[in-house]
Amino acid sequence: MDILITFAILGSGVVAGIFFAFSTFVMRALRLLPPRHGIAAMNTINVTVINPWFLGSFFGTGVACIAVVCLAEGDATLLAGSGFYLVGCLLVTMARNVPLNKQLASVAADSPDAEAFWTHYLSAWTFWNHVRTAASLVAAAFFVVALWA
Repeated sequence: MDILITFAILGSGVVAGIFFAFSTFVMRALRLLPPRHGIAAMNTINVTVINPWFLGSFFGTGVACIAVVCLAEGDATLLAGSGFYLVGCLLVTMARNVPLNKQLASVAADSPDAEAFWTHYLSAWTFWNHVRTAASLVAAAFFVVALWA
């Protein structure tokens, strides 16, 4: 079980770090670009993020969390860590960030509506990214506490 918890710590920490980077400087940099350039850059990021390294970390940690839940024997700390990651990271990503990404992909960067949507996207996407950053970090903290207990 310790190896599984360690994997959950590392995975949720890595994912928290990725999301933290977006919350603290990537989205700010994209906001400084003209909307058509920001939209193009974010659409490129959304395509290139689909790779084995990110998906393995992101979903692999989710699988580890499910395994932890199955083996936790009612340990509230392990259940909390898994819950924060599964709900605050995975569910938020699928229910909030991914739909926004799909909407962004359908926006013509030179259309009259692009700037208004880009402004909305930056605000909404970044808010939900903050949520999943915090959730992943809190998950890692719960897993560390469980491992040390």
